[in-house]
Amino acid sequence: MSNQDVEVLGQDAAVDACCPGLLAAPLDEGQATELAKVFKALGDPVRLRLLSLIASRAGGEVCVCDLTPAFDLSQPTISHHLKLLRQAGLIDCERRGTWVYYWLLPEMTDRLAAILTRPAGEPLPVRTETVGGCS
Repeated sequence: MSNQDVEVLGQDAAVDACCPGLLAAPLDEGQATELAKVFKALGDPVRLRLLSLIASRAGGEVCVCDLTPAFDLSQPTISHHLKLLRQAGLIDCERRGTWVYYWLLPEMTDRLAAILTRPAGEPLPVRTETVGGCS
C-alpha cells in the first residue's frame, strides 16, 4: 500500500486531529474498504504479535532473524505475515545484505488511533431505551 493509498483512510492530519473519522461522519465506501484491509491485517494473532515485536523494539527496527525464533512457524510463513503487514501500511522494511530489517510506520497507527478515539472531553451520546430490544 502506497502513501497515497494511506491518505484515503481519512482526512488530512489537521482534520484527523480534531475530528476522528468514525465520530465525525460515516465512512464512505472507499475509506471502509481501505480500513478493512488494515484491520484484517491486525486480525491475526501472529501478525498482531509481529507488529508488537517490531513496534516495541529498542532502536525502532528489528531484523527478521530476531523475529522468526519468537514463533513456532516456518520462516516463509513469518515472511508472508510480514508481507501482509507491509501491504496494510503498518510496517516497512529494507534489505541489508542477507537480512531484512523492519520498522513501524507510525502514521498508520496514529491514523487508526485517531479514527477510533473520541475527542477529549466530549460526552458520550445519550442513548434512548427501547422496549423489546433491537429489531
